[in-house]
Amino acid sequence: MSTASRLPQIAGRLIARLPRTVDASVRRLAVASLVGQTLLVVTGGAVRLTASGLGCPTWPRCTETSLVNTAEMGIHGFIEFGNRLLTFALAAVALAMLVYLWNLRKERRDLFLLALGLLASIPAQAVIGGITVLTNLNPWVVGLHFLVSMALVVIATLLVNRAYGRTGRHASVQLPALPGVMRPVTAAVGLFSALAVMLGVVVTGSGPHAGDADAPRNGLDWDLFSHIHAVPAYVITAGTLFALVLVIVGRIQGPFRTSVLLLLSVTLLQAVIGFTQYYNGIPALLVGAHMLGAALLMSAATNSADLARSSPVS
Repeated sequence: MSTASRLPQIAGRLIARLPRTVDASVRRLAVASLVGQTLLVVTGGAVRLTASGLGCPTWPRCTETSLVNTAEMGIHGFIEFGNRLLTFALAAVALAMLVYLWNLRKERRDLFLLALGLLASIPAQAVIGGITVLTNLNPWVVGLHFLVSMALVVIATLLVNRAYGRTGRHASVQLPALPGVMRPVTAAVGLFSALAVMLGVVVTGSGPHAGDADAPRNGLDWDLFSHIHAVPAYVITAGTLFALVLVIVGRIQGPFRTSVLLLLSVTLLQAVIGFTQYYNGIPALLVGAHMLGAALLMSAATNSADLARSSPVS
């Protein structure tokens, strides 16, 4: 029997060995997706903050003659190509997740579609990244690149919650009943978190960290939009504190209480970083920390809203 004729049998045996329940491997891949998407935000920030945005001056190649960075390109080429390389690692994780979920693609369609969305985003991000390079780091395109990464952090967070059975139609974790007002409060915090991130993109596009000395800026008033950017941050803090009061008064325990405490911690940390960088000349290291904080904020806000939506109402 030829190798070609045996392929269906081999494939059948491999599929038979794939999990038929959401096991530890599926959960580890979900966590790896979330960690990887967050890391991509950090490496993308490193590209911009080290002026390595054009470290690979062409796309899809790194240079006109090489797919990878060369020694002559120095540290900027290494940083930019490293960020591109991470995209392939994330594609591998998303593909592995789909393979592991193959036998569950109908029963756990929620997980399969979320993983498919993460995989489908890879070529989309690559194209946006290419346009970014070809437009000499146009700040609006750079901002779109960042916002897509934020959306992927949200998707990866939902994937983790579903994989661990905390939320969704197939939830297996018993969640305590919450006051009816908790759902709109956490949803509002999530929406204002997204608004804060979008306004942060505008602020960054008008600031000094363009990714390259010759890259254009959006021409907007940086100081004015910094203050506008702070407004949704105040709303996020107020909403999170209100949720915490309800948790304490209602003596709510379990994952939701933890999610609110985590959300408050990230929110306060972001506020401290934001004010510190504003009054200290926007140092690159703090800007990078603020970008990481934005990813953590989106994940924490998504987690709280997702848990509130899946919890019974008291």
